Amino acid sequence: MKCTNKKCLFLLPLLIAGLLCYGCGEDIEIENPYDIGVSATNMQLSADEQPDDDAAEASEIRFFADDLCVAPEQQTSSEEVTDEAAEAIGVFLPADGSIPYQKNIYEKLYPASTTKVMTAYLALTKAKPDDMVTVSEHAVDQASDSSVCGLRAGDQIKMLDLLYGLMLKSGNDAAVAVAEHVSGSEEAFVELMNETARSFGATNTHFANPHGLHDENHYTCVYDLYLMFARAAELEEFLNLIQTTSYTAYYTDANGAGSSQTWTNTNRYLSGEVSQPDGLTVVGGKTGTTTAAGNCLVLLSNNEKKEPVISVIMKADTRDNLYYVMNQVLANFAL
Repeated sequence: MKCTNKKCLFLLPLLIAGLLCYGCGEDIEIENPYDIGVSATNMQLSADEQPDDDAAEASEIRFFADDLCVAPEQQTSSEEVTDEAAEAIGVFLPADGSIPYQKNIYEKLYPASTTKVMTAYLALTKAKPDDMVTVSEHAVDQASDSSVCGLRAGDQIKMLDLLYGLMLKSGNDAAVAVAEHVSGSEEAFVELMNETARSFGATNTHFANPHGLHDENHYTCVYDLYLMFARAAELEEFLNLIQTTSYTAYYTDANGAGSSQTWTNTNRYLSGEVSQPDGLTVVGGKTGTTTAAGNCLVLLSNNEKKEPVISVIMKADTRDNLYYVMNQVLANFAL
């Protein structure tokens, strides 16, 4: 048979080499061979259920989705939820891994300032709370209608104080200052954000900046936002940030003089403007609003069984409806 396929031409030398070596008596050793006698399921057994040789290794196995809420994509309908007021909604119960309420949880949407969940996570894991951050001209060069902390170029502020400005006041200037300190530049930090999002399984996410100001290439979805928020919520300092109602930061300005600012949380549950449903205790979360993104909120609560609940709403038509619908889904699907 005549072979003109390029693949055949490529394989021919390998076949010849194999024939020459066949029967030569030399053993071929493969480095770190996979033991086909041990399945992934078996590796999940407890140490006392494992063969002695596998016990130590088995205790270290952890599946990627072990602690994640996973469910088929579907729309949940309920007469108790005014879901037309928001484009996408998700309620996630980590205790049993379920998603009792979902609407468009994989739809690509703009996250606005909920972006800052990832920014805070990276700051807490890549920098130290006592790091002194010098605010740059680039960090304070924000649009006039941008949400800012009121920092000025040359200000020196501790990273932890900066993070309270990031999460409570939702300062875009704070976001850029964090990015430049952690990665050296805003662009390098954005690359880190995208790499980290992918490592969390947030494959429908792409960041273009550290703050969430609108950009066509800056997007996520309800499910990805849940993934990123859940990982951040594993950090005690992140929980401290999101549940703080008011914070005063003391820092040094460019002239060496002492300065201070007090920031209050934009979350209406924490400000007392909105009451949480009976049986729920709101811990905290992150808001986000732009014209393109609508009104967004990712929230951590504890239900009456003391189990955590993560709820996400994206692109609500008004801020009042954002909290109205959030209360509806929490009251009907989180208890």
